[in-house]
Amino acid sequence: MNIRKPSELEMERILELSPQAIFEGTLGEVKPTIEKAKQLVEPLLKKDSYYLISIENNKLMGWILIGGSKDQFSNRTIGFIYELFVLDEYRGKGISKQLINTAVEQLKQEGYSEIRLSVFEGNKAIKLYENLGFETRTISMSMHI
Repeated sequence: MNIRKPSELEMERILELSPQAIFEGTLGEVKPTIEKAKQLVEPLLKKDSYYLISIENNKLMGWILIGGSKDQFSNRTIGFIYELFVLDEYRGKGISKQLINTAVEQLKQEGYSEIRLSVFEGNKAIKLYENLGFETRTISMSMHI
């Protein structure tokens, strides 16, 4: 398995699959079109965020979208994991862990001293994040009215 930045063709494939990644990441609450997924991602890519992909035998297995962000309270710059996705057929093989570890190393090399991510309550990935050292920092709550 190789983890690296994607080619243009691989970027197109990621954007095609992004609606599925968003749908699963939001536990089915959001089902965006490809256009909406692009609207969410393109501003991040313009601000120096980027994808790292996991690939083997020219097959895209998954990706992580990383970059910088600002803490809304302290205005401090932090590293951020915006998206993590592994295709169904490659799940359970440690790909998410390898993508996160590579992303953490990359963001550390870029000078970030803290990395954050957001995850929906009930997402199975929470256990992975906790096992890798992420801790709950804030809790977002909602009420349907």
